Amino acid sequence: MVEVPGGFIERADMYAVIKTGGKQYKVAAGEKIKVEQIAAEVGQEIVIDQVLAVGNGAELKIGTPLVAGASVKATVVAQGKHDKVRIFKLRRRKHYKKSQGHRQTYTELEISAVNG
Repeated sequence: MVEVPGGFIERADMYAVIKTGGKQYKVAAGEKIKVEQIAAEVGQEIVIDQVLAVGNGAELKIGTPLVAGASVKATVVAQGKHDKVRIFKLRRRKHYKKSQGHRQTYTELEISAVNG
């Protein structure tokens, strides 16, 4: 059991390592994660089938490279942009200054089930 604001939640033993947007994430049912933007509507349920590993307590299945038959179901909670990252370049004594900003887009997912 894990204490969170407002009470306790039961910690899921089953977890998975998924690959999306060129990154890897360790997820369990009930968690919310922010991943690189996925073309899906808010409220839509998606299935991520690129599962690299599935663990359940002391048992661990590792794929070569993917675990056969494993999938993760998630619901799109929100689409948005991260905070602005400021890029500032300066060459001293050369009259060179360059300022730039970037806001990366993301998709927030709520993991509903890990099947493996």
